[in-house]
Amino acid sequence: MAKKPRTWGYRLLAPLLIPVFYLYYSPRVFGKGNIPKKGAVVVCSNHKHVLDQCLAAPATHRPINYMAKSEYFKGKFAWFFKLAGCICVNRNGHDEEAKDSANAVLSNGGVLGIFPEGTRNKTDNLLGEFKFGAASLACKNEAMMVPVAVTGEYKFRSKTLCSRIGKPFSTKGMTVEQANNRLHSEIVKLINENLAEGYGTPEEFERAKRYCVSKEA
Repeated sequence: MAKKPRTWGYRLLAPLLIPVFYLYYSPRVFGKGNIPKKGAVVVCSNHKHVLDQCLAAPATHRPINYMAKSEYFKGKFAWFFKLAGCICVNRNGHDEEAKDSANAVLSNGGVLGIFPEGTRNKTDNLLGEFKFGAASLACKNEAMMVPVAVTGEYKFRSKTLCSRIGKPFSTKGMTVEQANNRLHSEIVKLINENLAEGYGTPEEFERAKRYCVSKEA
């Protein structure tokens, strides 16, 4: 049985790095009280940048074990991802070791961070296709799911960078498909809320328009 990934490194790094992140990017973060204070939780965000995980971290004092692609564990910053308690995922197949580690986090009542698109969205669509991993893990462990929408531009003193953390919902009694569909619709709703308040890039506004047209067709 896989051991629960460590959290002490995350607890060490977060208080040091999050203030620096805020000072540089000036992100807007809404819904800070929406991540449950106890119990198994899967935090799920759309994915546009390697720093997306930093936008959920300030919303909770609980450490979040993020699932990250194996390439991050091979470069010069590999030490950072290991110290932060990230779970190494080989995306070339079904990584049972990563899955076991994720289940260990949730079975021990921890917080798991996943990007359901599996990779950064480089398409013209509002969201990339959602994989079923996040929903599957949540349903298996009867974990709460917390949708997060990230929009805007990562640049110094950004005027548009925004994270909106939605209300948690229970996966108890849901099928994996139902949980995945609910997650997708919640993140779409949160993205639209961000854009309605002006937090987004021109590309994101265009994607949202195309998405509305496709839904109406």
